[in-house]
Amino acid sequence: MFTFFYLYNFFSFNNTNIGDTMNYLELLKKESNNSSDYVYKTIRLNNHILNIINIETITSSNDINNFILKRISFLSDLKITDLENYLYNYLPAVSITKLKDYQELKNKLLNGFTILIIDDTSILSIETRKDLTRGVSEADYEKTIIGPKDAFIEHFNTNLGLIRRRIKDINLQVIDYELGVYTKTKVGIIYVNGIVKESLVKEVKKKLENINIDGIIDSGYLRKYLNQSKSLFPSLKSTERPDVASQALLEGKIVILTDNSPDVLILPTFFVDYFHASDDYYQKPINISFIRIIRLIAFLIACFLPAFYVCITTHNPEAMPINLLLSFTKQRQSVPFPAFLEAILMIIAFEILRESDIRIPSSLGTAVSILGGLVLGDAAVSAGIVSPIMIIVVAISAISGLLMPSIEAINSIRWYRFILIILASIFGGFGIFLGTILILANLAEMKSQGVDYLYPFAPINFEELKDSVVKISSKKAKKRNPLLSNNKIRGV
Repeated sequence: MFTFFYLYNFFSFNNTNIGDTMNYLELLKKESNNSSDYVYKTIRLNNHILNIINIETITSSNDINNFILKRISFLSDLKITDLENYLYNYLPAVSITKLKDYQELKNKLLNGFTILIIDDTSILSIETRKDLTRGVSEADYEKTIIGPKDAFIEHFNTNLGLIRRRIKDINLQVIDYELGVYTKTKVGIIYVNGIVKESLVKEVKKKLENINIDGIIDSGYLRKYLNQSKSLFPSLKSTERPDVASQALLEGKIVILTDNSPDVLILPTFFVDYFHASDDYYQKPINISFIRIIRLIAFLIACFLPAFYVCITTHNPEAMPINLLLSFTKQRQSVPFPAFLEAILMIIAFEILRESDIRIPSSLGTAVSILGGLVLGDAAVSAGIVSPIMIIVVAISAISGLLMPSIEAINSIRWYRFILIILASIFGGFGIFLGTILILANLAEMKSQGVDYLYPFAPINFEELKDSVVKISSKKAKKRNPLLSNNKIRGV
């Protein structure tokens, strides 16, 4: 008997129809445990009873007072029989909705809407959200000299508006999801219909629909569900710049917007994309081509220079001129550690210094950088703990790694650096060769949403190579990437 009574109450609360709204108020108070920021107000209007509910921490009191309570107060002298339709048609609100059940009531209430329960028979929700976001500001970690300065913020609609401001076409499509059992975070798939391939959209939709976790706090939570590659190098890209996201959409890619996150995800991405900066399309092609080549050289230096130094000082000294070898040997006479351990310690010291520079307040950042980079480095050399040439090698390698426009790529370089150093210390030059083959093989087998990661190098596409390492003139035209979109001519 008790089980029957419990099941009856459970289904009556969760499947209550519009005629049972008298249960909603008590049920809401019970589920919220009378939370202090839930506001309940009852108004008697002639023969009608209005129960007004809102959460004061996410709703605007001014909007409620000016557009709801003040308008309702004017109705005391009017004889209205159908109060629901009157409020629905005459309240000065754009977003006003008739609700059907208790679940809709909760969703609207928790999203900043004010709920009106009329005579325990009908429910209206009115949008009165409080603006809890910051204004649009400049990009923080994707700086640009030439080009737009605005950046995404932690508000879904604002971020979508920044994209629609650039792509004014009805084919710009948005598909919304609510992810997270408790957070119910709004996540949107954005693409340009007619450019993107339908199979790519279906694959991304399937992956998002299979996500079932407690909460999505930031777009980074989606990475492990969208990025299924086992490589150290990232297979999807994040950006805080609306112009970069818009460029990706016009190339046939998909952009993932996440509410409460200033970073959007772009997929699929290719290896060469991480050598392109946001302002590459705003300058002369000859200058950008030179900069891209510099970035490629810096990437090779960041990965291979420490390993090459360990190789030639440990296994293959014959690879150096005799004078340079004698200079290295003289500098290392007082160092008690082998070159391998010395390189590892210096790289870890640099990573600690970089992480501390990120975490501490900006007013102290410069002082810590000077203290760590100059004072401690000079003291370590004077004490004979490390050699001067090792500080130069690690410093050049670290600075070269920072030339990459993508933070994900910068974080991946450190692992390539460690792997190559370990192989060089064990096998010498053969270890570097082996590490290079392993890295290339891993990148070659990578797929980003089913697309070859090393494209347009493997498989080779000469048309796309014109805008990979070098940049062609914007006056010319080329075909869109056939792996991402329909094979149509576009301007670049």
